[in-house]
Parts: sequence; structure tokens; C-alpha cells
Amino acid sequence: MEKVAVDAVNGGERLPEINDTADPLNLRELKARFKLSPSSTDSQPEDISFITSISQAIQKYPSKSLHASLKHILPTLKPQHVCSLINLNPQSLSPQSLYFFFTWISSPVNSTFRHTLHSYCTMIHFLFTHGMGKKSAHEIFDAILETRGKQRSDISAVSGLMMAYLEAGFVLDAIQCFKCSRKHKLRVPFDSCRRILECGYAPSLYFFNILMHKFSKTGEIQLAKLVFDAIGKSGLRPSIVSFNTLINGYVKLRDFDEAFKRKNSMETTGVQPDVYTYSVLINGLCKEGMMDDANKLFNEMITNGLTPSNVTFTTVIDGHCKVGRIDIAMGIYTQMLSQSIVPDLITFPYSLQCMINGLCKKGDLKEAQVLVQEMIARGLKPDRITFTTLIDGCCRDGDLQSAFDFRQQMIKAGISLDNVAYTVLISGLCREGRSSNAEKMLREMLVINLKPTDEVYTMITNEFCKLGDVKTASKLLREMQNDGRVPSTVTYNVVLSGYCKKGQMRNADMLLNAMLNLGVVPDDISYSIMLQGHCKRLGCEPQQGSALRSAKGLVLDYGSYISLVNTLFKDSR
Repeated sequence: MEKVAVDAVNGGERLPEINDTADPLNLRELKARFKLSPSSTDSQPEDISFITSISQAIQKYPSKSLHASLKHILPTLKPQHVCSLINLNPQSLSPQSLYFFFTWISSPVNSTFRHTLHSYCTMIHFLFTHGMGKKSAHEIFDAILETRGKQRSDISAVSGLMMAYLEAGFVLDAIQCFKCSRKHKLRVPFDSCRRILECGYAPSLYFFNILMHKFSKTGEIQLAKLVFDAIGKSGLRPSIVSFNTLINGYVKLRDFDEAFKRKNSMETTGVQPDVYTYSVLINGLCKEGMMDDANKLFNEMITNGLTPSNVTFTTVIDGHCKVGRIDIAMGIYTQMLSQSIVPDLITFPYSLQCMINGLCKKGDLKEAQVLVQEMIARGLKPDRITFTTLIDGCCRDGDLQSAFDFRQQMIKAGISLDNVAYTVLISGLCREGRSSNAEKMLREMLVINLKPTDEVYTMITNEFCKLGDVKTASKLLREMQNDGRVPSTVTYNVVLSGYCKKGQMRNADMLLNAMLNLGVVPDDISYSIMLQGHCKRLGCEPQQGSALRSAKGLVLDYGSYISLVNTLFKDSR
């Protein structure tokens, strides 16, 4: 059977988590792994003398205390000595005496000594060999954990201990180990768990559901399906949780065909889909943008008398917003409010923002503002993104007054404007030809240590050039350069155009040369702007203008440009 990690409940008790990596150890493997047979013990002569002294001290007990007999030995006593003592047993001590010493040496009175995993396994083997393993599970298990914690090697040893108890016929001890594993939330191999279940822990439906959940969570859907099929073979009937777990697994893998097959099989077996069933499917469909299917399922859910949760409503609203179906989203939003369902406060602000953004793009600012007021009435404060969306909508609509009103509301709410908000406002001002106000906003950004983008500088520079204020445009260009920026060809073209329109061809030529010196490559638009400027200044004849128009877009380098300009000069004389 496959190995999995699981917690299960049977008869009110939680089963330990099942490990999908550790391999179970049987008694023989346990012996081989830790080299527990006496023949494998490689002891030096001084070790023999050392453990003989320990044996003699144990023989003298209780007439003489162990601490008094071993006070000179204890500081140098190591777990390997204990293993040698158990394996060699030079004084033929009784198993009871050795076990007593084993527990005494690691007691609080000897706080400096700690057993190792090897020493524990040596003692386990010793107990089995002498028929003393029975009813020792709890003590040995706790001692191993106390010494070593929950390392993987110890987990394997615990699994091996369980299997060893079973092989020795100590079923109650094996079950006791299993209970200890549950108590300490240890992971044990599935085969070990299965063997224990066969000894009295019959699998429950909850056990199967947890197995499916684990497989579904890790994407192992075929294994989850095998577990689902095993439910019926075990004489149990799949519950709504069983179906939902499997459906959720398929949805996570975007396998909607299988997910819907399971939904249909639910209904044929008399198990009716619940809110969770529909929510899982709807959420998956919305994530994939399959809104027609999601909407159909949403309506089916309501028709079947189920009330969608606030999360389901929000998911569908959000899905429609993302694909631009603002009208449908608004309709579902109204439906949600009519049923007095409180929106999901975690995801709903984003959905509201999506609806507000969609309404702003449609130019329906009035409805967008109504949504904002509803948002505030429900205790949801508009955030920076919501305010910026509204400002952008107002700017696009040419309503700068409302845009700046929202800006004031942002400030009043303690929300500072970021680069995006300032860029939106500057863009709106430039669109309305208000270059001076746009520059003021730029200065405001710099004062609060925000760094305007090159595009913002270019927008404002372009507006000043349109108004013929090439001086301010040039100042902004120099400001960009002084800030360590490298203005793009587009920015230079804007200023070139401004010079040419003003007939300042000397300044235009100087700027063109500066571009080349700085490594900014002029494009065909740059040369076309310059040629138009020269032609205008020289008062070209109609036939020259026609030749120039045919050359526009073909002058791609400085040499061609100079050649054509020289031709214009000759023809103008």
C-alpha cells in the first residue's frame, strides 16, 4: 500500500501522522542496523576492564550504592560502554539487574549521562532476547523521545520497535507504542499503521477522508481516487466530505471534467452537493476566467435552495470584474445586498475596487461614487488604490475639480499620494493644457521625495512646447540630465519640435548634436522634425516641399540628414 501522512480518528482517538518517507524496520533489521549482536561489539581490553568494574558495582548493590561504587567511573562513562556491558555481560548479571542499571544511569541523579539511540536499541534487543520486552513499550518509547527528540532516525526506530513487538507477539505493547506516537504526533510508515489497525484499530471513514485530503493537497489525485474507491470496498459509504475532498483535488489540478463527474456521481448516489461543493467549483472556474460556467453553477446553486456564502458571492463578483463584466458584477452585488449578506471583508474591498475601476473606465463616475459611499457606510475605508482609481476616472472624464476633491479626501483620510496618484493628476492636467499646474504637481512630488518618471517629465515638457514656452521645456530637460537621467529620444524630439516651431534652428541643431554626443540615437522622427524646421525657416518652394515630404521617414542617419539640409540651402539661394 502507498505511504501517506495522516491523522485519523477511530473511536474518538486520533491516529498518529503517517510518514511517507520512513521505512519500517522489523526486528531483524533493527538488530542489523545497529549491530546489536555480541559478536559485532568491538571492545578494547581497557573497555573490558571498565565494564567489569561496572558489573562488580552492580553485583554489590544494594549493600553498596551504585553512586558510591562508580563515583570514579561515572565522569568518563559513555553510552558505548553501556552497550558493551549489555552485549558482553562479563559477570553474567541477570536481565533485571542490567535493566535496573540502564534506567538508573540516565536518571536525574546522573544528569550528565544521556543514552544514545544505539544504547536504547541495544537494550530493546536485550529485553526481547530475554523475554522481558512485554509491557516495556511506554517506558522505552518515552525514554527514546526524552533523549533524542523526534529526529527521523528515531522515528524509524520507533516504527521498528512497533514491528518488533508485533513479531514478538506483544500486541498490547505495539498498540501502546502506537498510542505514544499519536500522543507525540510522530509520523510513522503506513505499513506500520496498517498492521496496528489490523490488530484492533479498524479504519473509519474519517481515516479515509484524511488520506484523500493529504493526497489531494500534494496533487496526487490518482492515489486520492484509489482511497476513495477503497471506502466502498471497506463496507463504508462515502460522505459529502469524501466527495468534496476529491472534487477539491481535481479543481486544484484544473481537471474540471473529472470534478463535475464526481459532482454528478454524488447526486446519483443520493448525496446532495452542499455550499462547499458549489463554492469549490465556482472558485476554480472563476480563477480560470470561465465565467459562463461559473455563473451557470451559481444560479443552479440558488435554484437548489442553497444560499451562497459571502465568500462565494465575492468570488463571482470578482471574477466578472476581471473579465470586464461590470454590469453582471453589479447585478450580483445588488442580489447579495438584497439577501442581507455581509460582504467578505478580506476580499470584498478588492472586488469593490474592481467594480469602481470598471465603472470609471465606462465613464459612469456617478455610480462609482455611489459604490464608494456604500463602501464607507459598511465600515470599509477606501484605500490608496480606490482613491487613485476614482481620480483617474475623473481626469479621463475631464472633471479635474472632482479629481482634486478626491485628492483632498485622500489627504484628510491620512493617505499619502504615491507616484501613481501624482502621475494620474499630472496626466489629467496636461490633457487639459494646464502645464503650469502640472509643473507645480511635479515640484510637490520632489518636495516629498517622490521621483517622477521620465514619462512625467516628457508629458509636462510637451505641454510647454505646445504653448511655445521652449525656455521652460529646455529647463525641464536640463533638470532631467542634472538628476543623472538619460532622456529618451522621445523626450529630445519633444524639445526639438518646440525649437523648430519657434524657428530656433540653431538651438535645434545644437540639441541634435548634444543627443549624438550623449549616445542618444535620433530616429526618423527626429530628422523629419529638423527637416521641417529648416524648410520652414528657408521658405522652401512648393516643389522643394514635395521633395521633403517624400524624404520624410527615409532619413535614418545624420549623414543623410546633413546632405538633405545642404541641398535645401543650395536650392534656397
